[in-house]
Amino acid sequence: MESLFAGRLGLNTQQSKELAAHKKSGPLLAFFIEEADAASIAPTELLAIGSLLSALAVAWKKDDPALRPKAAYVARAIFDARLKSVDQITAAVKFAESAKGEIDSVTFDAACGVGVVVTPEEISAAVAKVIKSKKEDLDKKYWAAQGPILGVLRTELRWANSALVKEEVDKQLLALLGPKDAAPKEKKEAAKPTAAAASTAQAAPLRPPITELAKSFKYVFEGQLAALHKPGGNPQIKESLMKEHLARTGGKVVTRFPPEPNGFLHIGHAKAININFGYAQAHKGITYLRYDDTNPEAEEEKYFTSILDMVNWLGFEPHAVTYSSDHFQRLYDLAVELIKRDKAYVCHCTGAEIHEMRGGDAMGERSECSHRNRPIEESVREFKRMKDGEYGEGEAILRMKMDMFNPSPQFWDLVAYRVMFTRHHRSGDQWCIYPTYDYTHCLCDSFEDITHSLCTTEFQLSRESYYWLVDALELYKPVQWEYGRLNLTYAILSKRKLLKLVNEGHVRGWDDPRLYTLIAVRRRGFTPEAINAFVRDIGVTTANTVIPVERLENYVRDHLNEVAERRMAILNPLKVTLSNLPANHRELVAVANNPLDKSAGDRKVPFTKTIYIDASDFRESAGSEFYRLSLGKSVGLLQIPHPIIATKVVKDDRGNVVEVVAEYDTAGKSGKPKAYIQWVADSPKDKSPVRVEVRNYGQLFKHPNPMDKKLVPDGWLSDINKNSLEVLPDAMVDIGVLSAKVEDRFQFLRLGYYCVDPDSDVAKGKFVFNRTVSLKEDAGKS
Repeated sequence: MESLFAGRLGLNTQQSKELAAHKKSGPLLAFFIEEADAASIAPTELLAIGSLLSALAVAWKKDDPALRPKAAYVARAIFDARLKSVDQITAAVKFAESAKGEIDSVTFDAACGVGVVVTPEEISAAVAKVIKSKKEDLDKKYWAAQGPILGVLRTELRWANSALVKEEVDKQLLALLGPKDAAPKEKKEAAKPTAAAASTAQAAPLRPPITELAKSFKYVFEGQLAALHKPGGNPQIKESLMKEHLARTGGKVVTRFPPEPNGFLHIGHAKAININFGYAQAHKGITYLRYDDTNPEAEEEKYFTSILDMVNWLGFEPHAVTYSSDHFQRLYDLAVELIKRDKAYVCHCTGAEIHEMRGGDAMGERSECSHRNRPIEESVREFKRMKDGEYGEGEAILRMKMDMFNPSPQFWDLVAYRVMFTRHHRSGDQWCIYPTYDYTHCLCDSFEDITHSLCTTEFQLSRESYYWLVDALELYKPVQWEYGRLNLTYAILSKRKLLKLVNEGHVRGWDDPRLYTLIAVRRRGFTPEAINAFVRDIGVTTANTVIPVERLENYVRDHLNEVAERRMAILNPLKVTLSNLPANHRELVAVANNPLDKSAGDRKVPFTKTIYIDASDFRESAGSEFYRLSLGKSVGLLQIPHPIIATKVVKDDRGNVVEVVAEYDTAGKSGKPKAYIQWVADSPKDKSPVRVEVRNYGQLFKHPNPMDKKLVPDGWLSDINKNSLEVLPDAMVDIGVLSAKVEDRFQFLRLGYYCVDPDSDVAKGKFVFNRTVSLKEDAGKS
C-alpha cells in the first residue's frame, strides 16, 4: 500500500509509510482509491485531492464495514469538490458517523459548509466586530488576546479560509496595538499620540512595500524550498556523472522554466517563473528559458514571442533561451541507444489496443505488447523506417520498455516517439518523428545540467519515470521536485477552456482584461511588481491552492496606491454652471500628482465657470444621509478652497436633469462641507475636458468556482457574467492625462485605478481607460 499511496495520491514517503502501517487508516485509504477508480477520477485529479482523502482516512473513527457506504459518500463529496478543506472533512465525518439511515445530501451540505463562500469583506467585518468585543481583554493582555480572538472567529467564520482570517486578525491588531514586541506599558503611554504621530502611525504600511515584497527571497529560504538539496547532493547511478556535472557548472544552482509554446502564459505561470528564476537568483545561480517545442501541430510564433515578453515583463532575464528542438538529433541517437540497451521497442498497436493492455476502462489486469520482445536489431531497423517516413501517423511508435505491472501508470511502457508529418517551425521538414514530453523533458534537463527541476504536482507521478530514463541511459540525473499549482477564484486557467472562450467570442481575445492570462492582466493594468509580490508572499508548498482573487487585487491596489499618479475623472458627466462667476473666469489650480510621492510633482488644471461632475454625485432632493450635491445643499470640490451650493436645475423634454446651476460659495455661508467630489472644468483653451472611453471590467464568471457542478449545473460556460464589461464612451478626465502613454496607470479619485488601453491613439489624444481595480471604499458611503 505504501507505493500505492505515494504513486496514486502523491503522499510523501513518511506519510505513505505511516498510513500503510495503520490498521484502520490504511485499508480505508485504499478503499477510497478504489472508489475513485469506480468514479473514473482522472489520475491528475486524484493527485490533487490525495491529502484530503488521507485526512478523511485518519479522521474516520473506525473501519466498520457497516459504515463504509457512509465513508464512500464522504469520499465522493471530495471527488465532486464539495468538500475542500480539512475543517469540512472533520464536520463531514462527525455528521456521517452519527447519521441514521441514508445520508440526506441537503442536510449534509448545510452541516459541512458546502458551497459556502466567505468573502474577504465578510472576514474583515467579522474580525473588526470580535476585536471590538474584546477591547477589555486587549487593554489588559495586549497581543496575548490574539488566541482567544482567533478561537471566537473559528466558530463565527467556520468555513472561511483560516489563513486569510489569521492574516486579517494580524493586520487589524497591528493597526490597533503596534508591533508584537512592544510592551503593554509602551502601548498605554502612547494611547494619546500627538496629531503628527497619529498621522504617521495611520500612514505606516501594515506589510512591507510591494516593491520590497516583489524582490523578497523569504519564500526560498523558508518552508519546503529551503529543504531542497545543494548542488552535488543528488545521487547518481555512476559517481563520475556528478564529478563531470560539477566541473561543468562550478557547483552553481541551475534551473529552467520550460513552457510549451502552444498558448499564452497565465497567472499560474507567474508562480512557476518566480519559483524557477527566484530560486536560482537567491542562490546566485542561473535559469534557462527552454521552449518545449516537440509538438509542431500546436506551436505558433506568437506564443514564443509572448512567453519571452512576459518573462521579461515580470523582471526576469534568462541565462539563455533554448529549445528542446535544439537536441532533436541527440534525442534520436539516444533513442537508438535505448533500443540497443533493450530498454525500448517499436510498437504497432493502436491507441485502443494499448489502452486495453493497460487495464482498460475497468482498470483490470494489464498485459504486455506482442512487439515488446522483438529482436533489438528489428526495433532499430523499424525505428529508422519511422524516421525515414515509411510509416504513416499512428502506424508505429517507439515505446520505452519499463514495467507494465508496476502500480504506477508512468511505468506502463510510455511512448517515446510518434510519427507526425507536420512541418516544425525551426527544423522545417527535417523530421517526421517527434519525441514526447515523457522522453524529452528529463533528457533536456540533463543536457542543460539542471540541478533542480521544479514543476507542479501534476508531474509527481512522472518523477520515477524521469529518473528511470536518465539512469537507463547512464546520464547525469537532476532532481525533480513538485509544488502545488496556483489557482484563483473566478478564473479559468485551462488552455483548452481559454481557447473556447476566445474562439466562441465570449471574450475579445487572449488579452481580454477579464481573463487571467499574463497579457490580459497586463492590459488591465496589473503591475509586474504586484504579481511577483503576490506569488512570493503566499509561499510555496506541495498543496494545490485556490486563492481568492480579491487577495491578488489587494497587492495590485497597494502597489498602485504607492506609484500611480492621481487624476480627476467623470464617468457620467453632468454640467454645472457656477452662476456667480464671470463667463471668462479661469484660474489654474496646482494639484499634487501623488500625495504619497513628492517627487511626482504637481500639475495645473483649469477651474472655470462651467465644470462637470459625475451624475451620481447629484440628487435633486436628498435625505439627511446624502452628503453630496443637492438643491439647497453644498458640497466641496477637490483641490478647490470653497464649496458650491446647488440653486436650480435645467431639464430636457423628458424631465432628465441636464444641468445644475450652482453658486460658488466664497463667503462661506454654507459652512464646512461634509463631502468632497471630483470635477473637470470646461476650458477649450486648455483642451479640457479630455473626452475618453472608460471600460469598467468585472469578474467574467458569477461564481468563485464556475466548475462547481452543484452551483453551476449547466456547465461553466453558463456561468459567464453577461454584465462583466461596462463601456462608458462619454467619460471625461482632467488634462493631466494628455501626456499619458499606453499602459500608464492612474488613480481616478474616488473611482479606482485605471490603465491606458492599447486601443488608444495617444498621438491623436484618443484615450481608452481600463479599470484595473476599484478603490477600497465603504460601498454605503454617501
